[in-house]
Amino acid sequence: MFGSFAFGLSDAPEQTRASNRRLWLLGIPATLAWAVAGWSGALGLLDGFRLMSLNRVSAWGADAGAAGSLVVFFSLAVTAAASLGFAMLWGGGMSLRRMGISFRASSLAAALGVTLGSGVAAPSWTPPESVGERLPFLDGKAEPWSDVDWIVYYEPFLVPAVSGVIALVLIVVLLRSFLRAAEADDREQALRRCGRQVTGVLTRVDFTNVWIMGNPRFTVHVRFSTETGEREAVTSMVTSLFQAPSEGTAVRVRYDPQDPKAVLVEPVSR
Repeated sequence: MFGSFAFGLSDAPEQTRASNRRLWLLGIPATLAWAVAGWSGALGLLDGFRLMSLNRVSAWGADAGAAGSLVVFFSLAVTAAASLGFAMLWGGGMSLRRMGISFRASSLAAALGVTLGSGVAAPSWTPPESVGERLPFLDGKAEPWSDVDWIVYYEPFLVPAVSGVIALVLIVVLLRSFLRAAEADDREQALRRCGRQVTGVLTRVDFTNVWIMGNPRFTVHVRFSTETGEREAVTSMVTSLFQAPSEGTAVRVRYDPQDPKAVLVEPVSR
């Protein structure tokens, strides 16, 4: 009999709560850092590109003003924001569920920060010298703007709008992930408290050539005995490098006799 289930490096309830606190503590400065990056990037980079696209070729020339300083400021802000986002990935926990939540939380911090920063910068974008047509070159005629030019013209409002929509979608996705993770944690804790524990044997181990936060991922088949006979289950398994499974390895199995798919597999402590 085959059952499918998820397995990874498990987190204890105390570790899960600590991981949630770390996500909040790191998420706030990460959002602020991305906000600074969004503000400085909008005024230091996108504003100049917009002017060059609409009217002037030399928008970064002698009249560039403080754009050069903002570019340096943008580089520093992105470096800080990316470092905090990477810390969120590592600090969210080592189970598959927790790593997924950490990735979504880090993405939300980036989208929300860019929304705030670019929104604050929107009124400060440099207005083009001419609206609706390009400035004539030498003695040539002025050319009307194309549809793309009009999109570029409204870029100060499109950037925060698009990133804001992305942030809203990520909020919904993150909330669903939290709810699913909470339900999965409840099922796992119920199995730990009330599930029947037996020793199983891995009958097949396939390395997936995937590494998750430095830990190898395997597809494994495990066989174990129950009151109704032997059962076999298949799962994706993530372990530490020093607990990498092999065929014939004994594992600890907890299962629910009333639910054939409710199975929890863990390495036997060495």
